[in-house]
Amino acid sequence: MNFAVFVYFLWSIITLNIFSIVTSQSDNLADYFSHCKKNESDFDNCVKDGLNGVRHLFKTGVPKYNIAPFDPFFASEVPQKVGGRFFNYKLILKNVFESGWTISQVTRFRSDFNKNMIQYTQFFPDKKLKGEYDFVATIFGNTYANKGPWNLSLYDFVQTTTITRKPRIASNATLVYDTPLKASVEVQSCKNMELHIGHLLQGRTVIVLHSYTIGGLGLHTDLYGASLIVIRKSCGSYY
Repeated sequence: MNFAVFVYFLWSIITLNIFSIVTSQSDNLADYFSHCKKNESDFDNCVKDGLNGVRHLFKTGVPKYNIAPFDPFFASEVPQKVGGRFFNYKLILKNVFESGWTISQVTRFRSDFNKNMIQYTQFFPDKKLKGEYDFVATIFGNTYANKGPWNLSLYDFVQTTTITRKPRIASNATLVYDTPLKASVEVQSCKNMELHIGHLLQGRTVIVLHSYTIGGLGLHTDLYGASLIVIRKSCGSYY
């Protein structure tokens, strides 16, 4: 959910022809990419360095390119549904805030303009999410419902994002890039995770999960209250 604005930000940089633009404005987005030449072998590294150089703009946005601020990112509602014969649930995350983009670092960037593809790997030392949840589940005919606050911290979190945009062919046989962006995210690693869920059992339970290593079994839990939820998914399952 949360990387959509950054994806748009990145694609705007690649497609708005700002690499050859140099302006007199001291903090213009284009200044950070003016030395990046698409036909040079160092182009990908140049863009990577430029992306890390403009991280302070994540909090302010770039009005000139219609890019809104996204640190913290806000989503009013993020729904999820899972259905099955004996088990189904509907989870709605509300008023979700995500922070940590400004302190993140792009460690690898790769472009392939013949395939209309860009790919980047990003490291987050401390990525935080918080909001409210509304949960309704049916298990073997019994319905359970609850709502409350939650927050999630991801430490040393690494993800690789691949973005593509396949153009359409116009009536005059030219390529038009007004098609939707497609993005996929693969979680590479996540050293630690802390998940706090409030009001899990009508106010009696707060659960803290931490020291969860993706791909391994290193899960340590601190339990406060009456019940324990065992979560067997990777960090990437939570956003």
